[in-house]
Parts: sequence; C-alpha cells; structure tokens
Amino acid sequence: MVDKETLEKVREVFCGDHFATEMGAVVDEIDDHYAKCSLELNDHHKNAVGGIMGGVYFTLADFAFAVASNWQKAGVVGLNCDASFIGVPKTQRIIAEAKLIKDGRSICCYNVDIRDELGNPVAAVQCMGFRKA
Repeated sequence: MVDKETLEKVREVFCGDHFATEMGAVVDEIDDHYAKCSLELNDHHKNAVGGIMGGVYFTLADFAFAVASNWQKAGVVGLNCDASFIGVPKTQRIIAEAKLIKDGRSICCYNVDIRDELGNPVAAVQCMGFRKA
C-alpha cells in the first residue's frame, strides 16, 4: 500500500469523478494497479422494490477500475465492462477491489470484486480499458 500523502493526492484527483463521488463512492486504498473503493448504501441507492439498483454496483466497480488503472499514469478509458450481479449485501457498506489481470501495450483488463463488509460477494465485474496515452 502507498503512503497517506499519495493516497490523499489520489483522492483529490478522483473527487472530480462527480457521478461516482456524489453517489458516495470513496477511495480507501491504492497499490500498484490496484484500488479498493467503498460506498455507504442508503435509500437513494434503492430501486422501486427496495433492492439496490444495479447501476450502483456498476458505478462503484467503474470507479474502482478508473482509480486502479489511472492513479499511477492517467490515460486509460473504459472499453468494455461485463457485470454480474451475484448477491445481496447484508451490510450498509459495499467494497470494490479492482485488480489488474493483464496489462498489454494498449489494452488492459481488470477484475473488480464487490463484497459487503462480511465478505459476501455482491457483484463481479470485468473491465477492459484502452490506453490513450
């Protein structure tokens, strides 16, 4: 894990991701091609039948992917994401961990696992990115 000063700088940069951060997403940890981000669930994350909107999970995964793939060197944009919603959180906080799987010359691939605070799986997302720079 990186030092607190670097983490704070990364948080400042990614507070510019207004959609994710205004929804409540925060950067908790970063490391080499890795990010852990979380979100506190509340009523505005729910759908009409009381469950959590799939877009909440997807947005948190996309945010974690963006942080993991760009905090060291900016320039990666999303190319394709595949999300599987596989569980229901048992806690009010969900946590996304983005980990690099493959880093090619222009294409990268990350797996993002979303779990609740008890470790129960909630969503599995694979994100492909294109390196512009």
